[in-house]
Amino acid sequence: MKPVCRSGGLFLLLLAGTIGYSQGTWEKLNVPANRSFRSVCFTDSLYGWTAGDSGIILHTSDGGKTWTFQDSKTTNEISDIFFLNRNLGWASSLNYTQHPFGTIILKTIDGGVHWTGNPYPAENIFINCILFLDPNNGWMGGYPHALVKTTNGGIDWVQADIDSSVFSFFPVLSIKFYNRRYGYACGGLHDIAGVIWRTSNGGEKWYPINGSETPADEVYQLHAFDSLNVIGAGGDPDFIYGAGMIRTSNGGMNWIYQELGMRGNSYDLAFRNDKEGWAPEGEDQKFLYTMDGGFTWNDISTPDSTAIYNVVFPDSLHGFATGENGAILKYKPPLIEAVNPGPTSHPETLILYQNYPNPFRSETKIKFSIPANMGIQPVVLQIRIYTILGTEVETIVNKEYSPGEYEVTFNGADLPASIYYYQMMITTPPDRAVAYSVPKKMVVIK
Repeated sequence: MKPVCRSGGLFLLLLAGTIGYSQGTWEKLNVPANRSFRSVCFTDSLYGWTAGDSGIILHTSDGGKTWTFQDSKTTNEISDIFFLNRNLGWASSLNYTQHPFGTIILKTIDGGVHWTGNPYPAENIFINCILFLDPNNGWMGGYPHALVKTTNGGIDWVQADIDSSVFSFFPVLSIKFYNRRYGYACGGLHDIAGVIWRTSNGGEKWYPINGSETPADEVYQLHAFDSLNVIGAGGDPDFIYGAGMIRTSNGGMNWIYQELGMRGNSYDLAFRNDKEGWAPEGEDQKFLYTMDGGFTWNDISTPDSTAIYNVVFPDSLHGFATGENGAILKYKPPLIEAVNPGPTSHPETLILYQNYPNPFRSETKIKFSIPANMGIQPVVLQIRIYTILGTEVETIVNKEYSPGEYEVTFNGADLPASIYYYQMMITTPPDRAVAYSVPKKMVVIK
């Protein structure tokens, strides 16, 4: 569910001039394996899985602090792993060595404690990506071509209806749905064409990219900002033309491909928020990152020269990336420093204290004071909670107070783990003058 902005304009103006933003960094985690990971999935900031070579599946339930092995009951490479929630998950195991060749679809209903496998019904189809919208309805894509749907939790799969063109039936590498109606898939073949498919009716019909707009190599991953604005990551694996991004602003009707002028190939793409995004460059041992929604990109080296291929952000403060030789990275969000926000109409009268405890999981207390020099008439006082981008989350106080010292309890158990700001606003009679306190930072953890 998207946050709803309720008259947060004044705070946005104040906050925009007082807080500086920069990209975060990455640290390498110690994990009990040195095999290469092909996929990573987190349902929230604590629960995650990564899978890859020789059937390896590792699971964490504490945000990457510790990892445990799960028995996938296969030694085949696992190309993708997807969890709908902490219990229900699927993975694709690729069988290249023993007839009948193809894919074994793994499923768990207990968070990976037990996995069961069933062959994909068609031979010589190798599934690259899995996406479920709910326990029954899901999509998969694969090689040499598969864009298939299930409506019964994966028991049966039906090929999607794709509008015919020369690019219709290329390998599918990733599938994304912005909502139940608007979806996109991407893939292609090296040195032939990168392909993107779109649907605006929930997958009843898919349309491939116009041939004149296709890049020369695969599009590996997509990110949908909304139903119209989508960006995809790719490039030239031979490093001839380097990394590239492709984007649309009209729901996939037209696409523009941009070579970034940097060596590498973007194998994945994930955004921490609407502005900050990351793309791992694999064997080139670096990340590309953007701070303006993908219009400009810079690069940094990965920790310990690791080859990273997968990246995911379960929320705006937590990110994980995986790659070769047991590499698992954890995102470290940037420090946000608040400076003097400038004068208020009554700077000497507004006293808003730091909440305690901070950080907190469910409840925290906020203390504030209205000095006697405010007069004898009650003032209308509000305390509002905002995201770091200035979107109002909740008004926790909205009533009249006389001069004095007060304390309120805020229950943030339903808020996602993140950094928030709270600010006090008072309206004083008789002229209805408005004054604001200095914003304070609070941190919700899970």
